[in-house]
Amino acid sequence: MKKFNIRKVLDGLTAASSSSSATAQPGTPRENDVVLETLQSEHFQLCKTVRHGFPYQPSSMAFDPVQKILAIGTQTGALRLFGRAGVECYCQHESGAAVIQLQFLINEGALVSALTDDSIHLWNLRQKIPAILHSLKFNRERITYCHLPFQSKWLYIGSERGNIHIVNVESFTLSGYVIMWNKAIELSTKTHPGPVVHISDNPMDEGKLLIGFECGVVVLWDLKCKKADYRYNYDEAIHSVAWHHEGKQFVCSHSDGTLTTWNVRVPAKPAHIITPHGKQPKDGKKPEPCKPILKVEYKTTRAGDPFMVLSGGLSYDTVGRRACLTVVHGKSTTVLEMDYPIVDFLTLCETPYPNDFQEPYAVVVLLEKDLVVIDLGQTGYPIFESPYPLSIHESPVTCCEYFADCPSELIPALYSVGSRQKRQGFSKKEWPISGGNWGQGTQSYPEIIITGHADGSIKFWDASALMLQVLYKLKTAKVFERARGKEEKPTADIVDEDPFAIQTLSWCPESRMLCVAGVSAHVIVYRFSKQDITTEVVELLEVRMQCDFNGVDSPVLGGEQTSALPTPAASCSPQESESPFQPSTGSNSSDGPRDNIPCLQVRSSPLKQSPGYQVELVIQLVWVSGEPPQQITSLAVNSSYGLVVFGNCNGLAVVDYLQKTLLLNLGTSELYSPSDPCQRQPRSPRKPRQPSGGELHYTAVSSFSRSLPYPNLQQNCSWRSLTPAGFCDASDGVNNSEERCKSPTSGSPSPCNSDDERKQNFIEKVKVKGRRFSKTVASDFGTVCFPFPVTDAKDNAFTRSRSSSVTSIDRESREAISSFYFCESFPRKSDSLLSPCLLVGTSQGSVMMLALSLPPGGDQRLQQPLSFASCGTLVRLKGGILTMGLLDATGILLPPSYEQWYDPNASDEEKEKSRRRRPPSPPSSQEGQEAQFAVVCSEKQAKVVAMPSQTCIHKHNITETSFVLRADVVQVAGAYCITCFCANGHIMTLSLPSLRPLLDVNYLPLTDMRIARTFCFSNLGQALYLTSPTEIQRITYSQETCDNLQEMLSELFTPVETPEAPNRGFFKGLFGGGAQSLDREDLFGETTAGKASRSLAQHIPGPGSMEGMKGAASGVVGDLARARIALDERGQKLGELEERTAAMMASAESFSKHAHDVRV
Repeated sequence: MKKFNIRKVLDGLTAASSSSSATAQPGTPRENDVVLETLQSEHFQLCKTVRHGFPYQPSSMAFDPVQKILAIGTQTGALRLFGRAGVECYCQHESGAAVIQLQFLINEGALVSALTDDSIHLWNLRQKIPAILHSLKFNRERITYCHLPFQSKWLYIGSERGNIHIVNVESFTLSGYVIMWNKAIELSTKTHPGPVVHISDNPMDEGKLLIGFECGVVVLWDLKCKKADYRYNYDEAIHSVAWHHEGKQFVCSHSDGTLTTWNVRVPAKPAHIITPHGKQPKDGKKPEPCKPILKVEYKTTRAGDPFMVLSGGLSYDTVGRRACLTVVHGKSTTVLEMDYPIVDFLTLCETPYPNDFQEPYAVVVLLEKDLVVIDLGQTGYPIFESPYPLSIHESPVTCCEYFADCPSELIPALYSVGSRQKRQGFSKKEWPISGGNWGQGTQSYPEIIITGHADGSIKFWDASALMLQVLYKLKTAKVFERARGKEEKPTADIVDEDPFAIQTLSWCPESRMLCVAGVSAHVIVYRFSKQDITTEVVELLEVRMQCDFNGVDSPVLGGEQTSALPTPAASCSPQESESPFQPSTGSNSSDGPRDNIPCLQVRSSPLKQSPGYQVELVIQLVWVSGEPPQQITSLAVNSSYGLVVFGNCNGLAVVDYLQKTLLLNLGTSELYSPSDPCQRQPRSPRKPRQPSGGELHYTAVSSFSRSLPYPNLQQNCSWRSLTPAGFCDASDGVNNSEERCKSPTSGSPSPCNSDDERKQNFIEKVKVKGRRFSKTVASDFGTVCFPFPVTDAKDNAFTRSRSSSVTSIDRESREAISSFYFCESFPRKSDSLLSPCLLVGTSQGSVMMLALSLPPGGDQRLQQPLSFASCGTLVRLKGGILTMGLLDATGILLPPSYEQWYDPNASDEEKEKSRRRRPPSPPSSQEGQEAQFAVVCSEKQAKVVAMPSQTCIHKHNITETSFVLRADVVQVAGAYCITCFCANGHIMTLSLPSLRPLLDVNYLPLTDMRIARTFCFSNLGQALYLTSPTEIQRITYSQETCDNLQEMLSELFTPVETPEAPNRGFFKGLFGGGAQSLDREDLFGETTAGKASRSLAQHIPGPGSMEGMKGAASGVVGDLARARIALDERGQKLGELEERTAAMMASAESFSKHAHDVRV
């Protein structure tokens, strides 16, 4: 019987309805009959793959010394596990509560986590995606400390009440054995000792448990006799305790910066009291108190002095000093300063046995924003070079791009130039956290991630095979002068902090051309070279971009409508671009308005450029008549044409980076042809404005406040135009220096005066990405992200409708350029020849086309100018344009033409060979070219337009209640589709060209504008976004990748023999001087200790259940695992039997009571 597939039936119905929506017009080819679409719903599935970067807000840490795996818990309930380079794993507690403490079951492939919601969880690490096997939720006690002895299955749990409970980690059941606080302390004590802050067993006697209470009391508890052997009292609160391996001494760290050393059998007073960082008075008095020593570890060596490692304890007079880690070795005391506050640290030792010489070799220091590993075996304690990608947040990420299936030679080339940038002075030893194994996936295509940062740096990352490694770092700020003081700041600097932050970037992998736009309205063009050069003078081009609009508030404007596209400028000099049409400013100061001044000053001294990306051209927008330049919203570079095009809310500019000239500088409205039906004209009584004649610069006076110090937080033009006078106050765009730096990535709310201002600021930050949101999505955005309305009642007409009936001259002047696409197509309906074109998308949903006329290649290309012709509007959509593409008649994507990379600094001979530039697809002389399909996606819709007829053959409304944040035309399973990420969290894919919905998954609601700024799709079903200020989350929407994910992921657990226990020696074995073992099963088991109260804690079976453990029970420890499984199953059955027995006893008791009443 043939298998019935309902998904394919739905695909067919959707395709039929989509095709029927477009009626073929005369002269329009039946493209939907020609293109055979192969993509089906079965090709798509959404799932997370890996997470890279530093764990955000870390709270705890643990290390398995045998498996050599490091675990880090966070304040959001996340777990990150690290092994060797490329071995990483991420998992999450459902509750999201902070992780207090982590405890490995050493060499067992399991981990215990304790959370602030008073729950403990057992994680199975023997599977590639760890899962929770058991959970235990305490109801009446707050968990403060946990301790799991090596090779023990009994977990000690200390509580806020001072009690200690014991849990069997195999069955996750409580023992009836409880150490009550009132029995542990002296009966004469009248006050509660406080929470339990430390638990550990004597290294030489497992039957003796050391309990530390916050008040300063330490108790040595005899587990067998159930009484306190010794009690140690000190005046200051305790933070941590550490044993000497012989079990005769222990060290306590206190809140006054002191360390007390106690002999186990002398509880009266400490053997030693030291204040490592305290000043010792000469008169013998007690040293001045210092800051608390938060943690101390005491590790011994066989051939030398012991190590004492501690954090905190600095003197109070060291104000402003950074956090320090102190290493005391013999008579030497070394203070190591850290860049961030210390969260936790662990000393790595050669043996897992606590009763042997520890032989420490490294210290892992977990900082708030970094992970440092210190080599204890080398002089000066150098740090190890980290193999993990933990420096993503070195400067906050402001933009992100993802490229899959790049040219194979790219990664080696970037690594070659990046390897010269590595720091020196690292330890020469291998990275000590070396557990786990790499995945065995078959995917081998090159993947590159590019991140732009707030300090102006750009990082290239190798993201192949689910790994992440930094390849190369580019510092764009080197191009500009750095002000050394406030008095040296240029008068035109409108950015107080992070003036070099990256706004958006455009990269051509084939030609290796890179173009970046910054928040100070600057664009830098880079070429890639393997040789270093010294640039005597950095090429600079200054551009005036402004809007001519004097009469925003005036009801009447004279003049006639602009009639045609102006002729390209012959010169780009700011002085020559001045014209009598330039408006006068209404905000003159005593020194006159700022004019022709860029925001940043390009360095005047020679610039030494290392191998890698080297500056080709710097383009800066300048102040115009006292108005600051507007932020750049879109950017594109084409190496085949030698052009860079960028736009903002004023218009667009085209620059020839080969000739270093400005070719075109147009206002958005001047892109429309005079007969364009989409041309927005002002309504009566306002008249069309005066044409600018041959002047290229589309000019207008903005009512924008000049006191705004940060252009990338200014109000977008399309939003400012909601009402003629509805511009934001200067305070809306002002943040403190930290907020300016972090807001693009952290999502922290800016200080605002009202809910409306906070909402408007959040929306504006989302738009900083460069793909501008139109007013169409305003009300939708408010619905998704804010409980309050988006605009005032008088502005609702503008957000509800895009019809010409509500068009205003204010809206017309504020239409921003949102996207570009270089292609070779048919510029006009009557054309039958292909020619180079530029598609221009706007925030109002218009797509215009410019035809390019290129000179011949070779030397003529460097001498003759390029020309442009406006072809009017191609198509109109709801919402701002996000992405565009061009398909051939078979549905294959036609990417923008490019030239192959050549080294610009190579020898003349090599340069001459490589400079034979590939012609930019000259127009063909043949008539009757095959049809093409223009693909356009906006914030609301997607359309496919047949070329050259310019007929819309397919249309799909993506969302009505939300809006699209990111859209791309990508390749999946050998075919092309549109992928969309919406603000309501949905990820969707649409087939091409029919726009059939193939995938619609509610994945990730927009809760932070960081996601909107950094979410990006790539070919072959890959995507990523910045899930926190320090972490990148990669996902896949490809069924093939999901099917192979298990093979591609790394393995955390590998079978390793546990080291042999230390030899007790003949005399110790004869006279009983060695370690004393304890039969904990006999002591804590139900037979001896009884059953714990059921109301104390609730057992919750984990989603990993028994199946995960059964599947992992293999290898050297398989028999042990299977035995534990059987024991657990037996425990579950006994538990069920116990519950039934209890119910029968209750029923019998009730029956007996009723019988007694009847008898009486």
